[in-house]
Amino acid sequence: MSNELTIEQTAPKLRRVLGLWDLIFYGIVLIQPIAAIGLFGIASQVSHGHMVTTLLIAMVGMMLTAISYGRMASLFPSAGSAYTYVGKGLNTYLGFLAGWAMFLDYLIVPIINTVYASLTLQRFMPSVPFFVWVVLFVFVITFLNLRGIRTMARSNELLLAIMCIVIGIFIVLAVRYIFFAGGWSGLLSYKPFYNPETFNLGAVMTATSFAALTYIGFDGVTTLAEDVKNPKRNMLLAPVLVCLFTGLFSGLQIYLAQLVWPDYHTFPNVETAFYDVSALVGGKYLFNAIAVVLFIACLGSGLSGQVGAARLLFGMGRDGIIPKKIFSHLDAKTGTPTYNILIMGVLTIIGSLVLSYQGAAELLNFGAFLAFMGVNLATFRQFFFLRPATEKRNLLLDAIVPLAGFLVCFLLWISLPASAKILGGIWFLTGLIYLMVRTRGLKQKPVILNFKDL
Repeated sequence: MSNELTIEQTAPKLRRVLGLWDLIFYGIVLIQPIAAIGLFGIASQVSHGHMVTTLLIAMVGMMLTAISYGRMASLFPSAGSAYTYVGKGLNTYLGFLAGWAMFLDYLIVPIINTVYASLTLQRFMPSVPFFVWVVLFVFVITFLNLRGIRTMARSNELLLAIMCIVIGIFIVLAVRYIFFAGGWSGLLSYKPFYNPETFNLGAVMTATSFAALTYIGFDGVTTLAEDVKNPKRNMLLAPVLVCLFTGLFSGLQIYLAQLVWPDYHTFPNVETAFYDVSALVGGKYLFNAIAVVLFIACLGSGLSGQVGAARLLFGMGRDGIIPKKIFSHLDAKTGTPTYNILIMGVLTIIGSLVLSYQGAAELLNFGAFLAFMGVNLATFRQFFFLRPATEKRNLLLDAIVPLAGFLVCFLLWISLPASAKILGGIWFLTGLIYLMVRTRGLKQKPVILNFKDL
């Protein structure tokens, strides 16, 4: 009996050490507080000068979805991803399709970062062709990942601090510029939210489906569910507060940018328009600072994005979902999936030359919104229909919130341009055909896409 007690006492136990603010900080690091500024030019043009409005609409949808993620994370703390929540809340076949949609996002992330980093480099040296910068950038991140060199959390924290300082300087200089040009009436304007001369609901919704990229990554907070104190409360609040902070802080940046440069038709370069706004309020030094910070952010995200996709391919190869001989290979010295990293390098170059920055972002959102809709429906079924009879249902949290989150995400999803829906639809159809074949017409359990170790 005493031996049993000794074993029970010495057995390792889960240590819940993270508080609410730890989760919020982690989420802000994941999303990055400058996420919206890379979207500024395109979203301003598509929305006819209403990007602030698009950010706020997207924020509502993401906050509702964040509640669903938080509730499912508290219920399934070891899972931490949409495919598991959908698989457990709806069924395993839909869970596979949610995972397939997430897989598309992993493939697109390195492309988005490569395109934007190459556009940034081209602003500094316009004589060098875009495709040269693409090849060089992909070569660098592929070389570093083959060497096993990856960005660390400490460097991400340092980058976050630098971002906040640079953006803080922009905010101060932008306020100064606007106040000197138009006084308080110029600084306090409703036109970035609603300009009756240019407002078009369809255009705003289309731009919102693009600008929602600002919030992508908030769900990463749920991967820490096992390490959180009071998870039922904190896993509900943290992703919601991360989305709220991101929306308000990004909205302030874009509000000032729209006041500084109200004519969205006159950007010298629409993809890097925020650089020109920065130059107008702070000269070449702020232009350079914004460009350098964004480039470093793209480099870090490109590195982690490429290796994340490579590791996902490795897991699929190891589990026999795709050819094992190639995709499950690991380098004997570095332990890295070298073949997969090289494959991702080639795919990133091709994708960066075929897709525009806007096209890649919209394709990523296609997969993200599908996963978000699935999580909202899974939350509704799990808490409203599958709740034990001994527990009382909460109509607001169990039904209205997840269904409202589903509706907003659905409206944003159908507002995506036709090109994104066609390419994303082909990808989704491929996954559905693969699922039907592997399960012999849904008669066997589907294979599992393992995102846990990414």
